[in-house]
Amino acid sequence: MVRSTIVVRASDALPLAASVDDEQTEQVLQEPKQQAKLLFRRITTNSEPRLSIESGAFTHHYLIADNVVYLTIADKSYPRKLAFSYLDELSKEFATSYGPKVESARRPYAFVGFDTFMSKTARLYQDTRTANAAGSSTGLDRLNDDLQDVTRIMTKNMEELLWRGDSLDRMSHLSSSLRSESEKYRKAARNINFQAMLRQYAPLGAIVLLIIILLWWRFT
Repeated sequence: MVRSTIVVRASDALPLAASVDDEQTEQVLQEPKQQAKLLFRRITTNSEPRLSIESGAFTHHYLIADNVVYLTIADKSYPRKLAFSYLDELSKEFATSYGPKVESARRPYAFVGFDTFMSKTARLYQDTRTANAAGSSTGLDRLNDDLQDVTRIMTKNMEELLWRGDSLDRMSHLSSSLRSESEKYRKAARNINFQAMLRQYAPLGAIVLLIIILLWWRFT
């Protein structure tokens, strides 16, 4: 289920809005929330725009749009499709209501009123059963058809990210490198297939050409 959500400005990690969590949730999520603060400090313009980061029993899912980071802490078993659908809804509503005011915000939690929308939306996404039951009225039943392919969203481990020295920028760089290497591999594979075809059919072509030449020479 969705446990907690925070919205920050990407350029300087200024908190813009956050869900109002009860005391029990605050105690359970004390460490994950501290980890979220560390993540915000590492986000740059080159960071992955969508990322899932696993940490013990929870997963941090974040989405970056228009210099705003939307992050939710959910149970590790909670489907990524629902988590990113939830963040998509938040980003669209926040952009509509507060988008032009983001850059001029100077104090933390300047848009605290956004909690009302977050709380209402989070209730629809509390768990998969609730989300599926609400599908007919909220459009969640279109997730399998309309939502982006979440398998393309990278997943990292919190411990590796924070303590091994990996950065969000480096993950983006590695992702680009993997795409580049994949393209090189496809080109090399095409060249190998073409060369293999030449080796296979070149002798036969040579024989056919020789026969044509002999026939032409004989009957002319």
